[in-house]
Amino acid sequence: LEHAEFYHFGSSADLVRSSLALQNRVNDQRRIRSPLPKPHPAIFIQNAETACALGADNHDIWIENACVGKGWTLSSHHVLTGIPQNHWELDLPSGLCIDMVPMAEDRWALRPYGFFDAFRGTLSDPGTLWMGAPVADWFHARNLPLPDAEDLQQAELFPVCAPGDLTQGFIEWMTAGTPSQGEAHREQYLQSVRLSAETLGTSANLTRLFAQRTDRLVASLPALARHAQRSVFHQIDLHHAADLFAPSDAPLPSEMPDRETQLFPYIHDRMFRSRVQTLRGEDGAEDEAAAFQALRESVIAPLHQQVVRPQNTALADQVIWARSPVRLDLAGGWTDTPPYCFLHGGSVVNLAVELNGQPPIQVFVRVSEEPHITLRSIDLGVTTELITYEAVGAYAEIGAGFSIPRAALALAGFHPDFQVSGAYASLREQLEAFGGGIELSLLCAIPKGSGLGTSSNLAATVLGALSELGGLGWDQMEIGNRVLALEQMLTSGGGWQDQFGGGTRGVKLLKTQPGLNQTPELRWLPDYLFTDPLYKSNFLLYYTGITRVAKGLLAEIVRGMFLNRRETLETLERLGHHAQDVFETLQGGDYEQLGRQVRKTWNLNCQLDPGTCPPEIKAILDPLDDWLYGMKLLGAGGGGYLLLLAKDAEAAGRVRQYLTEHPPNP
Repeated sequence: LEHAEFYHFGSSADLVRSSLALQNRVNDQRRIRSPLPKPHPAIFIQNAETACALGADNHDIWIENACVGKGWTLSSHHVLTGIPQNHWELDLPSGLCIDMVPMAEDRWALRPYGFFDAFRGTLSDPGTLWMGAPVADWFHARNLPLPDAEDLQQAELFPVCAPGDLTQGFIEWMTAGTPSQGEAHREQYLQSVRLSAETLGTSANLTRLFAQRTDRLVASLPALARHAQRSVFHQIDLHHAADLFAPSDAPLPSEMPDRETQLFPYIHDRMFRSRVQTLRGEDGAEDEAAAFQALRESVIAPLHQQVVRPQNTALADQVIWARSPVRLDLAGGWTDTPPYCFLHGGSVVNLAVELNGQPPIQVFVRVSEEPHITLRSIDLGVTTELITYEAVGAYAEIGAGFSIPRAALALAGFHPDFQVSGAYASLREQLEAFGGGIELSLLCAIPKGSGLGTSSNLAATVLGALSELGGLGWDQMEIGNRVLALEQMLTSGGGWQDQFGGGTRGVKLLKTQPGLNQTPELRWLPDYLFTDPLYKSNFLLYYTGITRVAKGLLAEIVRGMFLNRRETLETLERLGHHAQDVFETLQGGDYEQLGRQVRKTWNLNCQLDPGTCPPEIKAILDPLDDWLYGMKLLGAGGGGYLLLLAKDAEAAGRVRQYLTEHPPNP
């Protein structure tokens, strides 16, 4: 494995040392989003109630699934595990470790040992240590015979205690170098069932152990949540944490992060609250809406500060004609979606394509005499007029129609939200100063819900036409970034790959870095696999007749991002790495490998959400599988267009014939 490293966990010292090395892999503190202050970096506490004082003198300590009360005094080099609720006042010398293992229904095996014990060797050998001292000395100090065992691992050392027998005095008698007042404890030890290190594991009640660990985990969540601003709480799997937290009676923390200064902790916190409330049968809609609203405003807010002043550049007899291809996504989709791309960056491979020999999205804009805005859809045959700013700003209202051009007009400066304050008293006044009204005609030769990035590329095309009309001078990168904001204005959400994929030519890898600025870096790729006669006919684009709108699926995936859902983030990370693999495959010109890589993209998309491949789509694909190297529904999945990569021209012909003779719907 390239750059592989090995972390050893063979001893107690390795446990702390290797965990510390893993914790400190990130040396650039600017990359640590929520540093966790601790008295010393070599103290690890997990799923534990730790009320005792810890200071700079404490180090090399591991506490897990344990209750260490305020009466305990710790030193250094301790591993404390499995300890149940107690009121003991124990002063542990350096190097002493205690493990308590649940046995049967209510008993405990007391297992003390030394931090540096090797736990092997003959019992009579002075070099064979238990609790840091020769094992024979321990038995001699307590007037006990050495066990009959060849090796310390087989020696029956550890007593099994009933709850009432597991006392502070017995623990001190077991762990003291020189025990005092120990006759009763000596008798208790002799009368108890004792287990060896070798048999303890096979005798433990693992169901109790797991239940205890889960209880401790649940009990720790309110404290983690309460101190989220200085803990790692907002970086853990909040989806899983909510599943654990909801059944408890713990109240949600009252303090929330400040949205202005801690955007992502605020979003994580709100979404966690929403999920807990929903699981408890309460209404979590308000908190979820606040999370999505915060994300939207983080994208839109910078544009409120970039005031635009459209000035008419068109002559009376001129028509501005803007056209756009659509995009086919090959790998990395979803990594371009906020908030994932804001936190991790995105990586996508796609290509811009025409349909039937021409760009399928076309926009016509001209200046008219009347001071109002006319919106016309040529393909739908509908028209509307906007005569007020309120009508332009109705882009997010259900049933308003023409939502994309309304939002684009607002972004282009034809709405007070994106103007100098008080610049115009009305839309009519602005248009009169502009030199006339605006006629905007749209032609979109693609079915809705196609999966080809139609809405994003339509938005980009409208913005491009308005930029040309108003002399705004936006280039493709600026338009692409404004489309990202436009989709947030429509509350539909979405990523950046559609508009950049269709708005920039050819085949390319688009990559962004973490941060709110998601302008991608473009790396162009050879396109001969798509144009060479040997392979060209192997690519098939098939309309399934099944429409889907990405908004619902998008919201569900984004919820997983907000909640740091492990399965979601792992799949997104794999999708990002896979985009790099596809980039290298296209550079190498291996068609068969490309087909298999596209199939892998589809499989990863289905892992992200099983609803990506509904039964109707599976019924289309199953009969074709033997003829294909790869396939995927384009876009978010669920419907729209299928991209099919046939094994050769003959197989492509068979696919075409089969689908022609067996259409899945009218």
